[in-house]
Amino acid sequence: MAKHIELGKKGEEIAAGFLKGKGYQILERNWRTGRDEIDIIATDKNTLIIVEVKTRSTDYFGEPEEAVTDRKQEFLIRAAEEYVNQNELDLEIRFDIISIIIQPGKQTIRHIEEAFYPTINE
Repeated sequence: MAKHIELGKKGEEIAAGFLKGKGYQILERNWRTGRDEIDIIATDKNTLIIVEVKTRSTDYFGEPEEAVTDRKQEFLIRAAEEYVNQNELDLEIRFDIISIIIQPGKQTIRHIEEAFYPTINE
């Protein structure tokens, strides 16, 4: 397996454990619809949390969360809408990013709640 894929999987494991530690209930991991994927779907009280996990081995090229582009946000929003529809949910939805840097001997985790909001296209 490619090193960046292994790093990403390790980051998702760390993120899921981090969220569980905060009392979140993990509903899905790597949930797919068509070509879109949500890394983690969780709940916290009455809120559905859509989580994008970005993991890097360094911040040399910028913070991991900077890789969540407007286009990636569109994919996440579309996938979240599909998940809500398929499961007939009536919950508030929040989009978070968990940014992780894994270096020898240490890891940095940053949980960015309400990282972005869906926009209404008219």
